Amino acid sequence: MLVLATALSACSPAVEKGKINDPFESNNRVAHRFNVGLDKTVLKPLSSAYGGVLPEPVRAGVGHFAANLNEPSNVVNNLLQAKLDKSVASLFRFAINSTVGVGGLFDPATALGLPAAKTDFGATLHAWGAPEGAYLELPLLGPSTERDFAGTIVDMAMNPLNFALNGTEQDVALGAKVASKVGDRYRFSDTVDSILYDSADGYAQARLLYLQNRHYELGIAAPDTYFDPYEDPYAQ
Repeated sequence: MLVLATALSACSPAVEKGKINDPFESNNRVAHRFNVGLDKTVLKPLSSAYGGVLPEPVRAGVGHFAANLNEPSNVVNNLLQAKLDKSVASLFRFAINSTVGVGGLFDPATALGLPAAKTDFGATLHAWGAPEGAYLELPLLGPSTERDFAGTIVDMAMNPLNFALNGTEQDVALGAKVASKVGDRYRFSDTVDSILYDSADGYAQARLLYLQNRHYELGIAAPDTYFDPYEDPYAQ
């Protein structure tokens, strides 16, 4: 996967440091229009109904359950990144939340001093030195990069739970993850609406915020040349 991510990144032309690497912008904008249309016709109304019907404690329980399903993947990725302490913490989080937390519906591990150490194989590739590559916006999956897209493919297959759950259990797990995403859309509705529907250029806004947030997650210093759309241009 390191070779794959490096090869994908090599397909993109070199860009000046601090500039956004988006050679596929025309195709990305097509995917963005598709995603906005899907959000407007399906996801946004579905999330409104979901949030209106289910009380917050139930939505939180679904979110905890879905997050707990990803803990084994966090264990593996943190280990691959040589973060042994976080890998062990994720292992204990999964054990505690799966038992005391009633299958992951609750999160007692955080209260016991074991906060989530969420990560993914895209972060693992970054730790191994794979370049980020070009920015991508993918249908259904949304904003990404070539490196993170390669990581997403691996994460889909690498979670140890995929080999432990039977067909019905896998369907329940998938349903919980989808419901959690719908719940996130409801929870952050104002922010998402602002980006997708209130911005002069929703694509550019989503791209900028994704890259800034991803770089923050990976501990990459933000280039001074990035434009902050919320900055006061008259501030001294």
